[in-house]
Amino acid sequence: MSKVVGLDISLQKTAICVLERNGEVVWQGKVGSDPGSLIERLRPWQGEIDLVGLEACPLSEWLHRELVAAGFEAICIETRHAQRFLSTRPVKTDRNDARGIAEMMRIGHYRPVHVESPDAQLTRTILQARRQIVASLLQVQGTIRGLLKTHGLKMGRTQRQQFSKRVRDLASEMPSLAIAFGPLLRVLERLLEERHGLDLLLARAARQDDVCLRLMTIPGVGPITSLAYRATLDDPARFVSSKAVGAHIGLTPRVYQSGEIDRSGQISKAGDKILRHLLYEAASALMTRTAQHSTLRAWGIAIARRRGAKRARVAVARKLAVIMHRIWVSGGRFEPEVGSKVPASA
Repeated sequence: MSKVVGLDISLQKTAICVLERNGEVVWQGKVGSDPGSLIERLRPWQGEIDLVGLEACPLSEWLHRELVAAGFEAICIETRHAQRFLSTRPVKTDRNDARGIAEMMRIGHYRPVHVESPDAQLTRTILQARRQIVASLLQVQGTIRGLLKTHGLKMGRTQRQQFSKRVRDLASEMPSLAIAFGPLLRVLERLLEERHGLDLLLARAARQDDVCLRLMTIPGVGPITSLAYRATLDDPARFVSSKAVGAHIGLTPRVYQSGEIDRSGQISKAGDKILRHLLYEAASALMTRTAQHSTLRAWGIAIARRRGAKRARVAVARKLAVIMHRIWVSGGRFEPEVGSKVPASA
């Protein structure tokens, strides 16, 4: 008889539940959270196992890849959907969660998520590392500004390239401050060097990729945004419609409808935070820094006049996500007067 498996993954141990299709429990227990232990435990039923379900988590992509390589039909299931299903159980344990995931696989009540390719995972790892470096840069700069204020020294508006020089000029008024600001400035300069190195690496990778080159024909979209878009979507064919990309990234409004109540709220902010932020920045650059006329820019400026700049940038970011998908799947390039070679109705 065919079987299904549910895996509840934690850092050290993974709870396993093997079920028959009729709901009978075959085996339950825990093994180490590594591919070798999982495969060895499931090997006796490999020819009978139809599906192996595991909830999306930091370890799931690694374990999923190894399980598939070992010949198992593994599926990552959407976290929020799984949590809603599992929350109906009065007792929450790892054992019960594994049983619940196995039941989801048995009755087909699950929502699969896309597992990124190794190349896409590597690109996203580099982008996340760069994001952390930028966050550390801003934190150090904010700390320096705050410490200077306690001594009556005000930074004011300063260009990025002149930040360290401005701090040294202010600190020269009180030489004893060099003890505090010297280490901070050295950390800041090292972070700038590391960010510059990653930017060069990402720019080189984008110039060597045909898809990224075509995406960068859009004003405001640079190497980092194009690479983030390519890595996040990974496979454009998994979207039936280009319009679905905006919702996938979390750039569409939340909707609540019940009885007489029907309202739309702010954007859902689901999906990848890094890509959503980069698309918003690209939309801002398109509307404020790009001199080239385009239908997309004119459309965004018209929205800004009616509803404000922030909403306009969100709308343009959502439109950028759609246009970039159409450029990717069609093999076209950005055309200022139409936004894409593919008609807007496509």
